[in-house]
Order: sequence, then C-alpha cells, then structure tokens
Amino acid sequence: MVDTVIVEADSPPVSAVSWPAIIAGGFVAAAMTLVLLALGAGIGFSVVSPWSGAPDIATTKAATVGGIFMAVTAVMASALGGYITGRLRTRWASALANEVYFRDTAHGVLAWAFATVMGAALLASAATIVTGGAAAGAGPAAALAAVQGEGRQASAWQAPLLDRLFRPDYAALTGGAGARAAGVFAGGRDLAVDRAAASRLFATAYDRSGTGLTADDRQYLVQMVAARTGLAPADAERRVVAIEAEARIAADTARRVGMHLSFWLVASMLLGAVAAGLAATEGGAARDERS
Repeated sequence: MVDTVIVEADSPPVSAVSWPAIIAGGFVAAAMTLVLLALGAGIGFSVVSPWSGAPDIATTKAATVGGIFMAVTAVMASALGGYITGRLRTRWASALANEVYFRDTAHGVLAWAFATVMGAALLASAATIVTGGAAAGAGPAAALAAVQGEGRQASAWQAPLLDRLFRPDYAALTGGAGARAAGVFAGGRDLAVDRAAASRLFATAYDRSGTGLTADDRQYLVQMVAARTGLAPADAERRVVAIEAEARIAADTARRVGMHLSFWLVASMLLGAVAAGLAATEGGAARDERS
C-alpha cells in the first residue's frame, strides 16, 4: 500500500504596499488640486491687489486669504486621494487589525507624497496663478515679475517703483524729446538698460542686505533719472530719495509676507498629509467592510 502525502502549497506572499492604489490616489489628489486652484482663480484669489491700500496691511490680508485657500485645497484634495487609495488597495487577509490600520494610513501618506512630488513640477504654474495676487510683493519668497533688458528679473514690488522713478517730465523735454520720451537716449542707451540697472541696485540694497543704497549708488541714480526724465538735478534727487523710502517699506513688507506664505505652505502640506492618512483609513475600512 502506497501512502499518499498531500502537500498544501503556501499562498504567495502579498506585498504590504499597493503601488497601483497609491499612484491612482496620487493622480486623483493632483487632479483635484488643479480643479480647486482653477476654481480659486475663477472666484478671484488671483486678482487680490497688494497695492490697493497700505502695503503692509493689504499684502498681509492677501497672504492670509491665499494661505487659507491653500490649506483648504490641500485638505480636500488629499482626503479624496487618500480615500481612493484606501478603497483600491489590495486586501490583507492575514494581517492583524492594528497592522491593517497602520498600512492604510501609510498608503494615504504615500499617495499624498506622490501627489506632492508630482505637483511640484506639474502644478507649480497653476499655484502661481492662484497665489499670485497674494504673492505679488512677497519678494524672494514669491513670484518674480520679468522686466526688460539683459534677461534680468526684478521683484514684483519693484515694478511700480521703477515706473515712477523713470516717469518723464514731458513739459521739460524739448528738441529731441520724442526719442528720449520713447525710452532712448541721444547716445542710444535704451530705457530697459537703465531700468535693469536700477532694479539691480534696489535688489542689492533691500532684497538681500537691507542696508540701503550707498551714496555712490544714490548719486548714480540721480544722474540717471535726471538724464532720462528731464528733471533738474535737485528734483531728480528728491524723487530718488522718495522712491528709496518706499522701496525700503515695500521690501520689508515683502519679506514679512514671504515668511507668512511660507508658514501657510508648510501648514497646508502637513494638513494634507494628515487628511490623506485618515481618509485612506476610512477607505480601507470600507474596502474590508470593517466599519
């Protein structure tokens, strides 16, 4: 008599990480973020003007509004992506309840991380549109506005100041005033070159060191403004001094608003991670009918 031995094959191990579910949830979160950002632009978050009142008050309010919207967007989009991840992930039949809970939470956080990394490249332009109104004037920490000449960039708060600095006195311009008023010196020097030079001086004085213009730089600006605008040297100096004072206030406000937006950005990311983890847990519970 031959004994028959029946060997039960072990079931193949199931991975603790369901990457398809994570990727799917991450894409959903990123897409929802894009939708909410477009909605925010449509209802006016991108047209908040930091110059509509006192600069320090207006920009702070705009930064607060933009920060709250970023936080709400992160929570809603991350929660949706996390829930989708929890519902789509592989069922762990042999895992303990505590382990399933941990894995679901981890899957939600991974979906949030995937969406965040992907959104850093794909959704940066959309985020700039929505937060542009709040970030205008936020200096180094926010959007930069392009200016003419030599491919340089100036902080957004500099643009209106440069416009006023080089505003010509048409009544004083005579003779060859047409060419000068159009932005070209008799010697062929373009207005964009002078704007770029003034922008670099302000950037060096306030964007980085914050020490202000040196006497030589101030005198150079006075000569430039007098030659460009047709103002008398004394009037050009008064204009430069007035614009310098406004630039100092604008730069200080820009730094404060930049810090404000940075804190809101960190808070919105952390809230998004928490929302994704909790939503994935709920989605996993629904998937396993463990409610």
